[in-house]
Amino acid sequence: QVQLVESGGGLVQAGGSLRLSCAASGRTFSSYAMGWFRHAPGKEREFVATISRSGGISRYADSVKGRFTISRDDAKSTVYLQMNSLKPEDTAVYYCSAASIGGLGYVESDYHYWGQGTQVTVSS
Repeated sequence: QVQLVESGGGLVQAGGSLRLSCAASGRTFSSYAMGWFRHAPGKEREFVATISRSGGISRYADSVKGRFTISRDDAKSTVYLQMNSLKPEDTAVYYCSAASIGGLGYVESDYHYWGQGTQVTVSS
């Protein structure tokens, strides 16, 4: 079992930055590929970014590529999402997730554990 707790959300103006954190507890953090998803009002939850167990490989949704960076610190059992050049369309609840898979996870069904989410609101 893995427990995930997100933090770092908030209200920011367009063009600004936020860094989300997701602290994990329970089983060995380094055993899991990690991901971030987001859920905006009126839309389905969508993939944002994923990082491999080693941290050596990361992938992004086209909508955030070049603006967001996912990283992990296994010593702190924490995964981060650095979000720059934020746009109003980035407004959503952001969820951290953990997958006990060997590669990367791009869809919700790849992931076994989820955090409670943190709200990000970008004003225009």
